[in-house]
Amino acid sequence: MKKILVAMSGGVDSSVTGYLLKEQGYECCGCTMKLYESEELDRCSCANDGATKTCCSADDVEDARSVAYNLGMPFYVLNYKEDFEKCVIADFVKCYECGMTPNPCIQCNKHMKFEKLLKQAEALGYEGVATGHYARIEEENGVFRLKKASDPSKDQSYVLYNLSQEQLSKIKFPLGGLPKSEVREIAEKQGFINARKHDSQDICFVPDGDYASMIERYTGKTFKPGNFVDVNGNVIGPHKGIIHYTIGQRRGLGIPAKDRLYVIKLDVEKNEVVLGSNEDLFSKTVKVSDLNWIEGSDIPTDFRCSAKIRYRMNEQPCSVHYEGDGHATITFDEAQRAATPGQSAVLYDGDTVLGGGIIF
Repeated sequence: MKKILVAMSGGVDSSVTGYLLKEQGYECCGCTMKLYESEELDRCSCANDGATKTCCSADDVEDARSVAYNLGMPFYVLNYKEDFEKCVIADFVKCYECGMTPNPCIQCNKHMKFEKLLKQAEALGYEGVATGHYARIEEENGVFRLKKASDPSKDQSYVLYNLSQEQLSKIKFPLGGLPKSEVREIAEKQGFINARKHDSQDICFVPDGDYASMIERYTGKTFKPGNFVDVNGNVIGPHKGIIHYTIGQRRGLGIPAKDRLYVIKLDVEKNEVVLGSNEDLFSKTVKVSDLNWIEGSDIPTDFRCSAKIRYRMNEQPCSVHYEGDGHATITFDEAQRAATPGQSAVLYDGDTVLGGGIIF
């Protein structure tokens, strides 16, 4: 693979990705996917001394273009707003309406970066796609393995578990073996405009973090208030609409109580939010659907591995029983806190990502 399309968000990671590949002799083309835009988004993305909370702003596109030209690379802006709305935003909204808490970055990686963009690369005559993700790809006896980044503080393998063998054979992650500090040093030495740019943090289409308001604007619906109930079904107060809550939430409940209360269940059918103690959040068993098995072979019926049920946690030892049709039951050796429907459970064998699925 010598001709590669580099996905450039305007941030430092994807910029250094392009530089490293050029240094390795690749013929590179830069591109930015235009996924979403609004006046509100652009204002949030351009705030204060270059700090960026989201991606996809007009400034981000210009930063990406500047770096691409600096590197002597052709550069495209690809309008994927319609696809992004269908594959990511609509899914995000539907999940919240169903009492789930989705991870739109996982859906964006699955449908946009490594499905839509790979097809675009082929159409433009490029052999693959490179991104600034912190993860590694290794080939062992003809099988491609997705592995954790060398820097555990930056590892992004969790959000990449949907990749297939075919996709892994066409993807490059040049930053997987580097610490973030070294990436910034490279950017500064090359004089990149974004060398000190802050990492994006928030969801691009919810720049203010107010998911509920965004969902109401998108759907044109007002979500009815309902009842908070305890684990025995007793009403203990009113809630302001089920889309305002997620499993494990403690703040913003507005319920006076002697002991701390947490959201432990969302009952969409009854429009009830069940509250309980912190201990009520712990469970050993997690069920998943849409299981992706990266190796591409038949999924074993029963096996041991480790797993994590959210991005910022260490994977924990468990047993997995595969039930077929993409469904599996994960049983942890020790109870885990706040397994949240809509989030992903990702399976690991040491540094290797086996696959993962959506918690339900």
